[in-house]
Amino acid sequence: MGNQKIIGALPGEHNLQDYDKACREFSFEMLAREFYGNAGKINIVHRVIDHNIERGRGDRMALYYDADDRQASYTFNELNEQVNRFANVLDKYGLQKGDRLAIFLPRSPELYISFLGAAKKGVIVVPMFEAFMKDAVRERLLSSGAQALVTNAELLSRVPRQELPDLRAVLITQGAGDAQTLDWYSEVAGASPRTEFCWVNREDPLFILYAAGADGRPKGLVHVHDMMLGLWATAAWVHDLKEDDVYWCTADPGWITGIAYGFWAPWLHGVPVLVKGGRFDAEQWCRALEKYRVSVWYSAPTAFRMIIAAGKEVYGRYDLGRLRHILSVGEPLTDDVMQWSLETLGVPIYDTWWMSETGMNMICNLRCLNIKMGSIGRPVPGIQAAVVDDEGNELPPYRIGNLAVRAGWPAMARDVWGNREKYEEYFRLKPWFISGDAAYMDEDGYFYFQGRVDGVINTAGERVGPWEVEEKLREHPAVQDAGVAGKPDKIRGEIIKAYVVLQPGYEWSHALGEELRNFVKTGLAAHAAPREFAVKESIPKTPDGKVDRKVLRGWVLELGK
Repeated sequence: MGNQKIIGALPGEHNLQDYDKACREFSFEMLAREFYGNAGKINIVHRVIDHNIERGRGDRMALYYDADDRQASYTFNELNEQVNRFANVLDKYGLQKGDRLAIFLPRSPELYISFLGAAKKGVIVVPMFEAFMKDAVRERLLSSGAQALVTNAELLSRVPRQELPDLRAVLITQGAGDAQTLDWYSEVAGASPRTEFCWVNREDPLFILYAAGADGRPKGLVHVHDMMLGLWATAAWVHDLKEDDVYWCTADPGWITGIAYGFWAPWLHGVPVLVKGGRFDAEQWCRALEKYRVSVWYSAPTAFRMIIAAGKEVYGRYDLGRLRHILSVGEPLTDDVMQWSLETLGVPIYDTWWMSETGMNMICNLRCLNIKMGSIGRPVPGIQAAVVDDEGNELPPYRIGNLAVRAGWPAMARDVWGNREKYEEYFRLKPWFISGDAAYMDEDGYFYFQGRVDGVINTAGERVGPWEVEEKLREHPAVQDAGVAGKPDKIRGEIIKAYVVLQPGYEWSHALGEELRNFVKTGLAAHAAPREFAVKESIPKTPDGKVDRKVLRGWVLELGK
């Protein structure tokens, strides 16, 4: 590690100045006493809206929305009124604490209003990524037993309502619905702008997020209102949010990053957020950074690389000088991206490691510490991480093992919806939460991510479980068996490569490859569709009959050639 590049700690007044002191003195229970006091009941919406209004921020901007066909903005007072109206709509149609509301929308103000309105009434939200197709939508709605859904007319065609016996109310935000749907705007406009909180316990569910599994169906991770403690702390220390910041997390709110840091974390600090609608476009993104004077930007290496690829003739036209802090998530941060940021934007990019299950940033590069290139950083104060072997024993520096975190942090998922046994698997080596990631640690306590143990694929920041892609491919009449793996890619980090065994009577062709790709795309989601195929005589299996992920990884890396 002697040639490792080191980027020095930044000077200045950071929210976290003394890392070692914070690790010694801070605890989340101490923060809980400050946050909650003697209150027996809480609600995260009170903290992100009412608390800000009570502190004189009511007329401060909370949300900027920017899309090709629509620009909108909401102060905390305006957001509060819309949230209250939607909360009353849920009351009107009989949703109560503990019921589930699914939200299946592209990024739009209505998504955030609906999310907060549900949380204010103790209704559990089931967020769904807008690219999901019918099979993925059905699975999540059936598993969660969602009683209501917010979507738009275009996405409604992917909702098999006749197969969803629990679904009793569908609200449409855009486009024409039908006789069985409700108009979101009419319902909200007709509701009162005042409502009462449903006060909840710290452990009451806030949302159920379905995350990819390697050898099982997507699992519904249950996150609770108490996660606000971890989000508040990491927004302060990792994201260094300050009063005059404008914050942009580019992740979709169908995933954990777009939920935790897309709106909850910055609003806990009263900081306005930018939401950019539509597809990625390098020039539009740069224009938005300049127009909204974004100062803290949380994105992914794939997005940075695509902006770099657009060229200086694109990003050089815009004033990005207000950017003071840039963070990265979802895939390894490479030297070329870091060098571009240092040379072009004048600031380093700070990598963050966490996952859907952890609910908050866990191991990160911090402004008050040196950055070691290739490292994901050090544990956030209050978090104890280690690299352990398969028996739970801590390993010495430079030994690759299981990346583990001592259980008990506030944003930790509390359950897998309807499958407690699956949840307990994370804690099979007590007291550790076993992340499923491989890593090693150096002598200074910096961690180095070494990929997934279970074969989950990370493509352009989206986690894809190979099992669901394989299952979908096997449904096609031409496919006898299938195995998929992540293949390294300069732009996306990884792409999905599928190995298929054809049924007798079928021959491989370009047309069949396109047919299989579209079959997965329309059945699951566009990001789950394989970009490369290879025909094999058989798929390697482990002794218990499962796809051998290690052999597939060797194939995709062409090891031994």
